[in-house]
Amino acid sequence: MPTGARGRTPSTISINVKLMEKYRFKQKSRAVEFLGEKFIALNAFIAIIAVLLIFIFIFKESIPIFTSSDVQKEASLHKMMIKQVYYEGRDAKWSWQPNSDVPKYSLLPLFIGTLKAAIIAMLVAIPLGVGAAIYSSEFSSKHIREIIKPAIELFAGIPSVVLGFFALMILATPLQKILGSTFRLNAINAGIALGFAVIPIIFSIAEDALTSVPRSLREAALALGASQWQVSLTMVLPAALPGIVAGIVLGFGRAIGETMIVLMASGNAAIISGSLTDSVRTFSATIAAELAEVVYGSTHYNVLFFIGTLLFIFTFAINLCGEFVLVKLKTRLQGEY
Repeated sequence: MPTGARGRTPSTISINVKLMEKYRFKQKSRAVEFLGEKFIALNAFIAIIAVLLIFIFIFKESIPIFTSSDVQKEASLHKMMIKQVYYEGRDAKWSWQPNSDVPKYSLLPLFIGTLKAAIIAMLVAIPLGVGAAIYSSEFSSKHIREIIKPAIELFAGIPSVVLGFFALMILATPLQKILGSTFRLNAINAGIALGFAVIPIIFSIAEDALTSVPRSLREAALALGASQWQVSLTMVLPAALPGIVAGIVLGFGRAIGETMIVLMASGNAAIISGSLTDSVRTFSATIAAELAEVVYGSTHYNVLFFIGTLLFIFTFAINLCGEFVLVKLKTRLQGEY
């Protein structure tokens, strides 16, 4: 058999060429993989830096409420006014009246309004979202699941202003007649519309958590004689509980920070009341309604940015508490299973 210049056969040369091509392909794959990892890491760092810069800017604009002499003068006038003036039978210090002769910047009515709207939204969204997720993953047929899941997830694409308009023009009047409330736009009206916006978040995460439970758990329980309901409630639901809680936490964060729905459907009355049928005003709605017309650098301007800082802190605290709960749930469930 003929050999090459260095005593190698043509088959040996062909094998060496293939090995070289394979080596070059691996080198290219590693280079592409390395660049891809660095690109993803760069995007993650850019996102984190962007969030930090936004927070720093908002916090910087709110600092003058603690250091400005003008703010201190307004605070002194406010304290003098408290001794004499009362607002609807309540101490005037608990009111939000930034444009009055003696401005009042109490955040308590805004905080209560935010909690009212968010809690009502969660009371609406949790049963519907989790219930729809359980039905879709455990009881519905494949054909129905292919309709329900995209339809609810598509619902998340509806602009919040459309939901606010729906609550303002369609939902408010029948709800007022049913409840017999004095105010047409109130916390319940805004909370229901807000719940519709939160349902897709809870449904998507809960449904993914339920479908990720191993099929072997269901089959083992059914083989022991358990019914489908028993399997879902005693086996699948506890196993998927961390994911369901994560969806609820994200939904609550969305409810706290939502703007357009509460701006249009809540009545925007910054009052302190224990009734859910009274109008309310939230942090985010206050920023949206007043920031465009406020005087730059004024006390009112700084207070609005301070409200934005509070929203950042609240969202961070909610996510932190949710993460703590998830760790506890995962530890308990891993111990059980």
